[in-house]
Amino acid sequence: MTKLFLTILLMGIFLISINALLGSKVSPLYEIKYPAYFGDRIFIPADNTTTEAGVKLGRMLFYETALSAGNTISCGTCHKQELAFTDGKKMSTGIDGSLQSRNTMSLANLLWVSNFFWDGRAAGLEEQAKTPLTSPHEMGQSLAISVAKLKKIENYPLLFKEAFASDSISEQMIVKALAQFERTLVSADSRYDQYLRGEYKPTKSELNGISLFYTSPDPLKNIRGADCAHCHGGPKTYTELFQNNGLDSLPSDRGRELVTGLDIDRGRFRVAGLRNIAATAPYMHDGRFETLEEVVDHYNEHVVSNILTSPFLRDRSNTLNGKSLDLPKDEKKDILAFLNMLTDSAFISDRNFSNPFSK
Repeated sequence: MTKLFLTILLMGIFLISINALLGSKVSPLYEIKYPAYFGDRIFIPADNTTTEAGVKLGRMLFYETALSAGNTISCGTCHKQELAFTDGKKMSTGIDGSLQSRNTMSLANLLWVSNFFWDGRAAGLEEQAKTPLTSPHEMGQSLAISVAKLKKIENYPLLFKEAFASDSISEQMIVKALAQFERTLVSADSRYDQYLRGEYKPTKSELNGISLFYTSPDPLKNIRGADCAHCHGGPKTYTELFQNNGLDSLPSDRGRELVTGLDIDRGRFRVAGLRNIAATAPYMHDGRFETLEEVVDHYNEHVVSNILTSPFLRDRSNTLNGKSLDLPKDEKKDILAFLNMLTDSAFISDRNFSNPFSK
């Protein structure tokens, strides 16, 4: 049991005790289930414990169009469950009809993420939620107006009271409830997970794809690999890194440099998690690649190598003195076979994550 979990548990017990003394009813803690191999480096702020009532409210707010100007779009408009909470577009369209500047990211497994957006400018889910809600080119409505609208909608005052033991609705409560719901969006039942649990026998192609994914090439020792895990990590297939992945010699989007002000961060973006990657096309921060095949081709043959490019991508090759990975077609197909293993059908159809307003 981790120190973080103990802190959250003790805080929950403290809140229950205090509210019991005050005569208030407090919602039970929500149990977020995930496999041990995902690790316990999770991010839940001490002032926003995940509760059953908070998650229920957050789910409703996630699909609530009243949070947008004109009551026409919700968070769920650009984060569709059937697409692993992406939208299938190169760039999403905001309330004013304008295109966003970057591709919509998946919301799977955010419990392990501390810095959000492609450039990592938001520290925490609560902070992240404010941007799409209030941006004039996204949902286009101030939180103050959202509070006023929700107060007039039947059931919301009671739902907020159940979630936060308060007779009022506040701007902070809105973003906290949204964050609570989004932290429950855990994807951990793909064929790869079933393989790790000993419940699925991969094909020969899938097994070789796994091996290539996690292996660094060394032609001197006749070791073949694609070296994907340096950035995409272990079983979660996600590590909170920002990398320049060699898309352009002169990046038009400065990426993380806009946040840090450091020249070395030019063209660096958050490494995307690969869970459900087959369902989240198009790919990259600008949606330039329409298929996974194009993505694999990029890393195999087209990485632009310069001082800004991630060192994990420079001069990695399966050929002696090679300048690219040099994987043949059959090995690229094996990697794709593994990437398709990461699709979690249960996640993209889980009724606990679906639109509660749909019939």
